[in-house]
Amino acid sequence: MKKIFVFLALLIPLNTFAQTKTVSLEDLNKFGTFAARGINKSKSMADGIHYTTLEKGTQINKYAYSSGKKVATLFDIANIKDCPIQHIQDYEINSTNTKILVYTNQEMVYRRTFKANFFVYDIKRKEIKPLSEGDKQQAAEFSPDGEMVSFVKNNDVYIYKIKFDTETRVTKDGEFNKIINGVPDWVYEEEFEYNKATAWSPNSTELAYVRFDETNVKKFSFPVYKGSNPTHNEYALYPGEYNFKYPKAGEENAKVSVKVFHIKNRTTKTMKIEEGDYYLPRIKWTQEPGKLGILKLNRLQNQFDLLIANTATAIAQSVFTHRNDYYLDVEILNDLTFSNDGKYFIYVSEMDGYNHIHLYTMAGMKVRQLTKGEWDVTDFYGYDENKKLLYYQAAKVSSTQREVYAVSIDGKKDYKLTSKTGMHSADFSTGFKYFINTFSNTSTPPQYTLHTQSGKYIRTLQDNASLKETVSQFRISPKEFFTFTTSQGVELNGWMVKPLDFDTNNKYPVLMTQYSGPNSQEVLDEWSVGWEQYLASQGYLVACIDPRGTGARGEEFRKCTYMKLGQIESNDQIEGARYLGSLNYTDASRIGIWGWSYGGFMSCSCLSKANGIFKVGIAVAPVTNWRYYDSVYTERFMRKPQENPKGYDENSPINMADNLTGRLFIIHGMADDNVHFQNTVEYIEQLIQANKQFDMFAYPNRNHGIYGGNTRMHLYQMMSDYLKKNL
Repeated sequence: MKKIFVFLALLIPLNTFAQTKTVSLEDLNKFGTFAARGINKSKSMADGIHYTTLEKGTQINKYAYSSGKKVATLFDIANIKDCPIQHIQDYEINSTNTKILVYTNQEMVYRRTFKANFFVYDIKRKEIKPLSEGDKQQAAEFSPDGEMVSFVKNNDVYIYKIKFDTETRVTKDGEFNKIINGVPDWVYEEEFEYNKATAWSPNSTELAYVRFDETNVKKFSFPVYKGSNPTHNEYALYPGEYNFKYPKAGEENAKVSVKVFHIKNRTTKTMKIEEGDYYLPRIKWTQEPGKLGILKLNRLQNQFDLLIANTATAIAQSVFTHRNDYYLDVEILNDLTFSNDGKYFIYVSEMDGYNHIHLYTMAGMKVRQLTKGEWDVTDFYGYDENKKLLYYQAAKVSSTQREVYAVSIDGKKDYKLTSKTGMHSADFSTGFKYFINTFSNTSTPPQYTLHTQSGKYIRTLQDNASLKETVSQFRISPKEFFTFTTSQGVELNGWMVKPLDFDTNNKYPVLMTQYSGPNSQEVLDEWSVGWEQYLASQGYLVACIDPRGTGARGEEFRKCTYMKLGQIESNDQIEGARYLGSLNYTDASRIGIWGWSYGGFMSCSCLSKANGIFKVGIAVAPVTNWRYYDSVYTERFMRKPQENPKGYDENSPINMADNLTGRLFIIHGMADDNVHFQNTVEYIEQLIQANKQFDMFAYPNRNHGIYGGNTRMHLYQMMSDYLKKNL
């Protein structure tokens, strides 16, 4: 039986006559009309009762959590004599609150890694010095005692001793596209989601780092043209070429090792880890001197080992192993926490079918499971050892919502710290005395509020009331949540935005929007005013459905797509299209589907599998053959193509070109270092040979995000025009 639950999601103002404007593409892409205001990025100080913010790019100010009043200005470019910089982009304050590490002239390398010019500022003396001369630096970080800074330059690790104004070069073998020390390679950075591969020991006597040998990793390259926004004048007549090491599914990865540099002795030891094809995506020091935690995943990512290395002997031993029938999510790497008393580690994973918090001794013996239930922990914030409480985010109430909770170390107390219905996330101060809660739902723009650790409200930092007033001046179609049950008896979540001036007697065209990737979610009770509102003003019904494989509904729902990415998700989207087409106010002959990246992969797949259900599909930067994508992501869900050729080949659009129906518009950035333009080029060749007509557009010099200058405006105008013409 099909059923629909409807919630009016966007607040309808009392003064409806004031709503005279409709959402334009310019509002969404040029003017930032509906952009929510945040708060100045705050950073908790070591005392846990003060925080700092960067203001105007020139000042770092200190505030009290309790009152919100400014206590001091710690850094002000205007008050620094002969200051070599005019603007800073971010900063770090050392543990003794005596020095600040600032950087400027940021130059992005990949999505998360960047180079910049770093400077060390002495707060008392008001003196600023460059961290290092010459080339830009990466991954700079204070030692725990605040007296040194580690950093990477030209793929080598360095240590700067502030007191003596001396620089020590720890490694000397760094080389582009060959050896990387202290920062991750492309695939680690992208798929293990971090940008720094160094770690200081708690007592500041040792620096651990990961070495990546990507000598045997194959290169990928693409042309770079002059272009604009930015302009590369050096390529005005002859295009340049960008090349980097990119391991595709089944191909050779970088060889990784963990090394530890002893500061006083100036000696380096390589930790003894048995040889094999594995990943070492994190290193984390325990509280015991000379004991380094090394987080290890096998190549298939279905076995996790926690190794503890003795840095004196270099021997690394496994104290804990977790195996999974499918795969282990990357979140386990971020959430694993060693307690400060040296007794325990905290591990968050799916051991009973749902993502929960587990407590272990340092010897790897399980103490207890701290959270239980048919719901997922979706984020872990940390362990407050004074209060014996652990803080986390979960989807207890609904998979489409989030709340913040605390659970005691004995598991006997578990209570909610937030109250409103919607999406909550927390940013705790050092020591967990306070947290900033970010809340929104579909009728409430993001609200930032300060609370005590018990959840008691202190004050509002930003309520985005002005944005709510702005929205009230527009004709906005409310977002309505629904569920429907597929022919296989699976209930799926969705939302729809109906056309303005909706009339149940009319038949409207439908555009389905989705992402559909593993553990992702698009159907969430959170604030958003996007392209769907423009399309609603143009007479479209826009709908979104989260298929099987998406998040916050337990392991069975999330991992049923294992070894066959795209098969189940596209089937669910096709069933969703049938359901939407059955509604008495939709035109079943005019249903379209669009998506970006994984969502683009879905669009291509659906047009080849749905036997004409979709009239139009738009695929932006799609994967068209899983053999083209990177090793870490693809093999996590599909294993190697050598082991699972059927799973790869039967579910890649490039092998379904003969069955394409409807009109497909494929769009790609030609400098996409993530989902390579190769996916589109090879796919359209198959469409051509199958005599399938399609439309295509390529953006020069644009990466996976397709932005810069007028690019986003052009993209959405083009897609809107395409829908008007074809749907």
